[in-house]
Amino acid sequence: MDHETPSFEVPRHVLKVVFAQCLLESDGITIKRSIGREDAKFLDPFILLDEFTVSSPAGFPDHPHKGFEAITYMLEGAFASQDFNGHKSILKAGDVQWLNTGRGIIHSEMSAGEGQSKALQLWINLSSERKMLEPRCMEVESRDVARVEKGDFNVAVIVGESNGVRSAVDTVTPIMFLDFTLKPGAQVRQPVPRSWNAFAYVVEGAGVFGHPGAPPATEMQAVLLGDGDGVEVWNRSSEKPLRFLLIGGRPVGEAVVHRGPFVMNTEAEVEEAIQDFRNNRNGFQRRN
Repeated sequence: MDHETPSFEVPRHVLKVVFAQCLLESDGITIKRSIGREDAKFLDPFILLDEFTVSSPAGFPDHPHKGFEAITYMLEGAFASQDFNGHKSILKAGDVQWLNTGRGIIHSEMSAGEGQSKALQLWINLSSERKMLEPRCMEVESRDVARVEKGDFNVAVIVGESNGVRSAVDTVTPIMFLDFTLKPGAQVRQPVPRSWNAFAYVVEGAGVFGHPGAPPATEMQAVLLGDGDGVEVWNRSSEKPLRFLLIGGRPVGEAVVHRGPFVMNTEAEVEEAIQDFRNNRNGFQRRN
């Protein structure tokens, strides 16, 4: 299916480029954190973006979460996901999982199979009145992910809309999460609501964002974008494809306290969440 070239009036330029910080979580787990590191601590409504690699049999055993949504996007390998609501699944390359942690959930994400597994995970803040929603989870298999195929680029629509194609995933806090691949020499334009914050993360190759004369951003770099109603991206390479995520979202506009697995509005609320988890109450009743 062919679509008209997206149009917008004010292109977003680059405010800042940050390198992902490499963190050794434990034996067999490496995390590359872009949004969520010290010089890009919080980009409303986004708490963090992690690209993590897990070597079998490692993983993330039972652990709590509260107060945010999470999108997990598998790049390679497989993860076994399970939570205390009885939801079980195997996520494979290209699959997407949306999790609303809401008022509290305990889940695990373990490597499934041999070798390495790699995924991207995005945490999205919930407004204060929605932090006590019942937790929910859904998956979209790779074959069912909405896609746009053009002559010089393609895009997997993980959340939101691109070129007239919309994702099956609807987050509570409105966002877009698009996985673009541009052929050598290609250019792409993507509208982004002007009131939203937005950034890009380079997965492979190098790309020029926002202005044709800007220096290219490369792998493991997050590109924080300024005001505007769309973004332009160029792949200047004559040989290598460019793969990047374009992520934007409507700001929640509230105070954020992020401590470990909990994202609340105040320190007191975080302390309360910790005690609730320890005492199996207020969202964690089904812990055992």
